[in-house]
Amino acid sequence: MNTFDAHATRAALPFDRLIPALARAFADGAQVPPRHVHTLDGGTVLIMPAWQGRFMGIKTINIFPGNAAKGLPGLFATYTLYDATTGEPLAHVDGNEVTARRTAAASALAASYLARPDARHLLVIGRGRVGSLLPGAYRAVRPIDHVTVWFRGCGIDLEAAVRAADIVSCATLATEPVVRGEWLAPGSHLDLIGSFTPQMREADDACFAGASLYVDTPEALVKSGDLLAPMSRGVFAAGDVKGTLESLCRGETPGRTEATGRTVFKSVGTALEDLAAAILVVTGQPP
Repeated sequence: MNTFDAHATRAALPFDRLIPALARAFADGAQVPPRHVHTLDGGTVLIMPAWQGRFMGIKTINIFPGNAAKGLPGLFATYTLYDATTGEPLAHVDGNEVTARRTAAASALAASYLARPDARHLLVIGRGRVGSLLPGAYRAVRPIDHVTVWFRGCGIDLEAAVRAADIVSCATLATEPVVRGEWLAPGSHLDLIGSFTPQMREADDACFAGASLYVDTPEALVKSGDLLAPMSRGVFAAGDVKGTLESLCRGETPGRTEATGRTVFKSVGTALEDLAAAILVVTGQPP
């Protein structure tokens, strides 16, 4: 069985190849059972299987927000790719690189449909592994020439930064809203990566009012506090969601249709993305 360490995995997943691979995977579809979620003292364990054609993969991801105080990353992941016809293990792929790079790539894929074609100013909120990858991912789909990075204690005025940005991308573990809807400029695109549990939030209710909302998968509607909280107050309903990455990639849903409207993309991640990335690493070809 082959092993792809972090360096080899990273080298096999440049965004100009990974983003189209994700688009093809969403268009083709895969079997993606609901993720298993287990809560430990101080952390969350996710087990995410998926299969498509002759490949099956399983990712285990451990998320421990308190690790920052210990000088450790908040996320560790492992990924194993199997032959779906025999169950034979084919390769171990670095799960941290797969998770981070496919997460940034999925946001960029959504932006290729939802952000204005002339979007140039990207604001990244958060300075973790995913946040550091977002500028490179977005540059693969939009002419980004100005990047602002905000994190707590950095000294940059967040409200002013949001107001000036064409794209605002949040990659945090926040449990209270960081972005206010009143700050978002007309024509802007808001990308929400954190908030993968009901207890987490990055955006306040006003971020969704009057905006066109898209999600990576319908699972976001039952997993994310960013969506569950405003839905519970009637800000929007599940039926108001304009589309998913699958419907966008299949051409079943239009993306942005006007220059001045605001768009919001909420992702919680899907094992389909992990599988597509792992196949690209192991075979050198998209799924």
